[in-house]
Amino acid sequence: MASMEENFPRGGTQKKPSEGKAPRQPIEQDNLFDVSSTPYEEGSQKRKRIQEDKGKQKKFKAEKKEAIKANAKDFELLTVEALSEGMLLLGCVKESNDFELMVSLPNGLTGFVQVTHICDAYSKMLNEQVATEELLEDLNSLSDLYPPGMLVRCSVTSMGKTMDGHQSIKLSINPKDVNKALNTTALRSGMLLSGLVSSVEDHGYLIDIGVSGAKAFLPLQKSQSYIKSANKGAELKIGQYLNCLIEEVKNNGRIVRLSISQSEVAAAIATEEQNWTLSNLLPGLVVKAQVQKVTPYGIALSFLSSFTGIVDFMHLDPKKAGNYSQSQTIKACILSVHPTSKAVRLTLRQVFLQPGSVLGQLASSRIGMVVGESVVKSFHAKTGAIFELDDGTLAFARLKHLSDTKKSFKPGTFKTGSKHRCRIIDYSLMDELALLSLKRRIIAAPFLRYQDICPGHVVEGKVLALKPLGMQVKVTDHIRGLVPHLHLADVLLKKPEKKYSVGREVKCRVLISNPEEKKLILTLKKTLVTSKFPVLTSYKAAKPGLITHGFIVCAREFGCIVKFYNDVKGLVPKSELSSEPIPSPEKVFYKGQVVKVIVLKCEPEQEKLLLSFKLMSRPGPQSCLQSHITCLLFSVQMVDVKVLRKKDNGLKVSILSDNVSAHLPTMHLSDHVVNCKLLYHWLQEGDILHRVMCLSDKGGHITLCRKPALISAVQEEQVVRSFSEIQPGMQLAGYVRNIMSYGVFVEFPFGLAGLAPKAAMSDKFVTDTKDHFVVGQTVVANVTSMDEEKQRILLCLKLSEVGSEDPDTESFSLLSQCFEEMKEIRGIMSRRSKFGNTLSHARVMTGRNPLGLSAVNLLVFIDKSLVAGQKARVLVLHVDALKSAVHVSLREELLSLKAKRLMENSQHPAVVQHVAEEFAIASLVKTGQLTAIPVASHFNDTFRFDSEKLKVGQAVSVTLKTMLMGDHGVLLAVQGPAKKRALIRSRKESETVEEGVAAVRHSLCLGDVVKGTVKSVRPTYVTVAIDDKLTGSIHTSQILDDVPIGTFPTSRLKAGQKVTARVIGGRDMKTHRYLPITHPHFTQSIPELSIRPSDLKGDGSTALSPEGDNPSERLRPYKAGQTVTCFVKKYNTIKTWLEVEITPEIRGRVLQLLLSLNPKVLKHPEKSFKNGQALSATVTGTDASETNLCLSLTGVHSLVEGTITLGTITKVTPHVGLTIALPFGKIGKASIFHLSDSFAEQPLENFSIGKLVSIEHSVAVRIFLLPPLSSRTNPKSKNKVEDPEITCVEDVREGQLVRGYVKSVKQLGETKHAEAPRLQVSSGFTWDEGLNALEVPVSNRKEESSDSEEEDDAQKKQTKKEQEQEKQRVEKELSKLEAALMDPNRQPQTADDFDRLVLSNPSSSILWLQYMAFHLQATEIEKARVVAERALKTISFREEQEKLNVWVALLNLENMYGTEETLMKVFERAVQYNEPLKVFQHLADIYASSEKYQQADDLYNTMLKRFRQEKSVWLKYATFLLKRGQVEATHRLLERALKGLPDKEHVDVISKFAQLEFHFGDPEHAKAIFESTLSSYPKRTDVWSIYIDMMIKHGSQKEVRDIFERVIHLSLAAKRMKFFFKRYLDYEKKYGTSETIQAVKVAALEYVESKSSLAES
Repeated sequence: MASMEENFPRGGTQKKPSEGKAPRQPIEQDNLFDVSSTPYEEGSQKRKRIQEDKGKQKKFKAEKKEAIKANAKDFELLTVEALSEGMLLLGCVKESNDFELMVSLPNGLTGFVQVTHICDAYSKMLNEQVATEELLEDLNSLSDLYPPGMLVRCSVTSMGKTMDGHQSIKLSINPKDVNKALNTTALRSGMLLSGLVSSVEDHGYLIDIGVSGAKAFLPLQKSQSYIKSANKGAELKIGQYLNCLIEEVKNNGRIVRLSISQSEVAAAIATEEQNWTLSNLLPGLVVKAQVQKVTPYGIALSFLSSFTGIVDFMHLDPKKAGNYSQSQTIKACILSVHPTSKAVRLTLRQVFLQPGSVLGQLASSRIGMVVGESVVKSFHAKTGAIFELDDGTLAFARLKHLSDTKKSFKPGTFKTGSKHRCRIIDYSLMDELALLSLKRRIIAAPFLRYQDICPGHVVEGKVLALKPLGMQVKVTDHIRGLVPHLHLADVLLKKPEKKYSVGREVKCRVLISNPEEKKLILTLKKTLVTSKFPVLTSYKAAKPGLITHGFIVCAREFGCIVKFYNDVKGLVPKSELSSEPIPSPEKVFYKGQVVKVIVLKCEPEQEKLLLSFKLMSRPGPQSCLQSHITCLLFSVQMVDVKVLRKKDNGLKVSILSDNVSAHLPTMHLSDHVVNCKLLYHWLQEGDILHRVMCLSDKGGHITLCRKPALISAVQEEQVVRSFSEIQPGMQLAGYVRNIMSYGVFVEFPFGLAGLAPKAAMSDKFVTDTKDHFVVGQTVVANVTSMDEEKQRILLCLKLSEVGSEDPDTESFSLLSQCFEEMKEIRGIMSRRSKFGNTLSHARVMTGRNPLGLSAVNLLVFIDKSLVAGQKARVLVLHVDALKSAVHVSLREELLSLKAKRLMENSQHPAVVQHVAEEFAIASLVKTGQLTAIPVASHFNDTFRFDSEKLKVGQAVSVTLKTMLMGDHGVLLAVQGPAKKRALIRSRKESETVEEGVAAVRHSLCLGDVVKGTVKSVRPTYVTVAIDDKLTGSIHTSQILDDVPIGTFPTSRLKAGQKVTARVIGGRDMKTHRYLPITHPHFTQSIPELSIRPSDLKGDGSTALSPEGDNPSERLRPYKAGQTVTCFVKKYNTIKTWLEVEITPEIRGRVLQLLLSLNPKVLKHPEKSFKNGQALSATVTGTDASETNLCLSLTGVHSLVEGTITLGTITKVTPHVGLTIALPFGKIGKASIFHLSDSFAEQPLENFSIGKLVSIEHSVAVRIFLLPPLSSRTNPKSKNKVEDPEITCVEDVREGQLVRGYVKSVKQLGETKHAEAPRLQVSSGFTWDEGLNALEVPVSNRKEESSDSEEEDDAQKKQTKKEQEQEKQRVEKELSKLEAALMDPNRQPQTADDFDRLVLSNPSSSILWLQYMAFHLQATEIEKARVVAERALKTISFREEQEKLNVWVALLNLENMYGTEETLMKVFERAVQYNEPLKVFQHLADIYASSEKYQQADDLYNTMLKRFRQEKSVWLKYATFLLKRGQVEATHRLLERALKGLPDKEHVDVISKFAQLEFHFGDPEHAKAIFESTLSSYPKRTDVWSIYIDMMIKHGSQKEVRDIFERVIHLSLAAKRMKFFFKRYLDYEKKYGTSETIQAVKVAALEYVESKSSLAES
């Protein structure tokens, strides 16, 4: 620290305070405004003690210390805490961007000026731009108006905190805030003010100086020099900051003329004449000052005669730092003025003493630099330390930056001359000092500013927030970056919040760094972050041949645009996307996809870059490896590899053609898991493997695959190379990559992978996913769905979804492939061992064991007694090369082979002898030969419950696929179709013969006669106990040889009855012993028995067809038209058919229409047909699935002409006929002529949709529909035919009476249609202007030929002239019709007319109501309803009244023609869509007018509850009651009304009730009501008036005069009295005499006189 030992002599040379000596104490002056009075000198009492005589040199140390403390306190640097709102400061623009200025303040502080705090004119333009959303030409950006280094006067507007807790100083340079203290009277010429250009005028500029009432003008000539020198010749712009010198003040300061001439401004000095006060003193003013006191911390000054201020050590002039002496006169510039304490800070630095100058900046390269040795020049305990840097410049470090934490701070280490390692963190323009930090964290930080971060840098940060645009990342305390949504991951994330939580640390790479705008764009794409390729940040760096990573920003038909760092972009043309042509790149590539590219060509000047995705084909240092991988990946060439060495999970191999090393995983050696293990076990170094394919190349690591399924899939192009190629429903071969608890991940060639969830893994219930698959296993997957955004694929591995249509072929190919691979393995084994090939399947061995192998006999029989050491003859069943074990059999029937020629695809019974992992060995029952049968039918068929697994000794049916033993030593076969291959289980003795094959040990055979006891009798079968364990079944068809129709055969047997039966077959039944989830296919076999006499006598040849037979084969013997006996099983009410059984395994169905010809039977079929009943049926065919017979009980098996059958009416067409649904899915039509034998006025009246009718079938599926008793369907009936049948013209006789239906009406006359084949009936007629609008000209359609042959002949004979005349006549008729339609006064006559009207005026309810009325006249109620509904939909919702009219009409319609229910439905809807009260009132009126008094009464009571406060409801109900004469009820209603309504309404309600009484009730009672009301409310003139009116209508003259007399003697206001006198006079003039008129006049005169005398008194 500087010592106080020596006082500096006055005027002598002084040493700089930084050199350790303090300046001398100033002379004590008697000055009111001494520095001691400033708030910085809180220790003034202490100071008084130490300011003693100059002569006393030696003081006590304690006193010295106190003095030093006091001085230090006086000259403390400005801190954020010391600032307050309204404080004025001089600042310097540090940075400017679009929305704010960053301003450097004294003592290293920084503040911000927002764009709205520039000036009022600028803010107004900003608002305009925002409002119009158009850029304004004369609105300049802040960066144009405020260059760095410009000095500005600011005012502190607020002190806030940023998000991370740092203090933030908000400033304003608006003259309104800065010059707030000035008013018009305070303005003087010579003052230097800050002003901003507010508008550009013709002869100059209007300047905003912030003084209200003063208009400041800058003439053009006064601004010319500034524009030329400082503004580069450009005109001044609105919002530009100027230092203005007042030249002239007029009109008491209302008009001010300014100058901005640089020379004048630079020389401007604030003087006492300008009348500055402490309240309006401004920063930036240059003053002449006298030094009052000099200390090591700064200097105290006095200026403008009476003001004092301080200069801190930072703002002493560095050139004169130690040369200041007391009372010396110097120039100073005001830096800040505190608003409340009025403390003034000044600066003595030269640059501030010339207003308008620009401050210089430190070279940006210096900021962020770490200085190894900076020397302490001086240390200030309260503020910080001044250092000298390596280049001799001075720098300052604040106290908080001198140590890492407050605790670790040691002042002793900062002695003058001590050296420290520090980092330049900023530059303070106002102090011309670099700012330092000694914090280790800051020195070690890789980045300090945005300028330090370059594109391509990998940075670590924390997640700050997730926004719609992307994710904010905090890189350091002051640096933040944005990760756009596209860059959150390699794929597009739908829900980033699931992956990234706030506060999580992330590793990103910088894409774009823009320090000017403080923008940092980052990427989190893993491939880019971890990429080892060079980073491409400029076009110049893009040299041809460079390989790097980029990301696709656009994929179009012309190719892909790939972006790199720093906005460098390049094009990959379509030809360079792949070695194979890609027709639509937009489908293959997606936005944001990371890709590896090679630069083909670059033009840096034009910023053009040509790229390619075809890296492999480019010549280069890696061309060998690349060309090889290209060839593998794209042309899928097969290669041979040599085993280099074995690893834990596979083989390290060398690709022979290129000598490139690669990895071949164990599980990729084969499609079969067992063979993978075997190959890995037996392969050794140096072995060659053929036909190997490259699976993937990740970062130069090549993975190979030898799975035949994947190789064939790739060769046959049944693969997908990119996500965009995948479609739901695709079947792809892949392999299991990973097994999780929730499913398995399957990977496909070319790297795509998907998930098969647990539920989609198997058709069986999945308890543990690991039980079903192993990692690396080959599977076939079905794509179920994809998520393009997340690039996820969902798969299904269920056999039911991916299994082939021919499972036998599939399982056989698996088996043969497995054996081929085993043959290859045996070849490898033979090379390893001299005994290698001595063993194979089906070898019979005797005696010695030359190999020393352990023989494992899996079948132990009781009849074989073996002794240790005994030699035995055995048959080899299976050789386990992995465990070195041989499975053998000692069975005699296997050792003694019976050679027999076998046919391919022939079925044989067999017995399982040994079960291996991939296959089982079974022996044929007849010959003893060994066959191999596959355990699995498909790659995905991996899991079996215990009950489904093949067991040794189990009987199976096999289908041979090979005839010769071959190298394998066994025949290859597949399991027969008896079970769906999963139905494999071991037999129990109690189970019956299966497929007619005797099992190894079974008691029952086909044709056996057994005795048993009837256990239970069911309608269609009987269960029989054969012995303790075995139960058989007798079907109802196997009881009698000839079954009487309608009987129940099973009723002949009783429980407990003994029976003798013959076995005719077996069938499987589900059993409850096992859960269906664990044993889905477990069934129990039941013998089928017969007790038919013919079966018991015969030899049992009537066997059932084997279970394995195709159902359609069983149904083949049954032909259409054949009659069979069947037995009712049940009536299916849902499908409406009768289910029947013919034999145990043949079932049938009878459709509803074929059950009977009697419609009554069809109404309740379940009552007519009982379970077990025998019926005679006709076969009509088989159903779609060919598993059931279709039968008929009516004898109809096909529709031919003359067939009588039942049908269901599906449609009734007026004037035409009926559409009818017939049996066998046929549709028929019945014309109105064929509905009845006799003519009927309304032929369709009795027919409705759904009705069952009896029909006779005609040739062209057109139906004659006559009642069942008619002469057609019942030829025997003797009914008299009223109308003879007319089928052709010859049938009509002259004079015969015929009846028919009007078809059309023409001018020619009336034509009647009699019955004729296939006649088309017109759909209606209209009485038009003589021409039927619906009629088509006859000549156009042959079918509608004229109705009689005579007419036809006449037409044929017409000459050309006549035809022409006919044509003209038709034309005339048409034009007449058109003219009529055009006539505006024409009344609408058809529905079409109304449609045209409502189209022209859709919101007119009157038209809609007329349209409804039109339909109602024709009693077409339904059509009227439809019109009303149309109206409600069409009329605009704004037309409330129009809509209400339609609702009311609809209510009326339903009331007249509908039911109470339909009326209520409409009413409820109407209440919803309209004002409820109106709807209620209308319905009440409707009820009343249609005399539905009870309903009206109920409705009124509902209204009174719902609208209790509505006066109108009470009155309406009263009217209703009185009209019906219910006077008493009305009186009670009045009492209720007075209780329900508010008091203010009472008088009105009472008077209204009284009026109603006058009209409809008892006038005397009405008078009584009025009298009582008026006695309570005598001054209610309105009630008097109504009473008078009523009495004039209903009362006598005497009564009226009495009332008038009473009224004119009331004490009412003169105006009202005048009204009553006038009425009285009018009444008398009308009904009275001249005397009575005179009497009224006299009474009026008396009233006036009495009033005037009253007024005088």
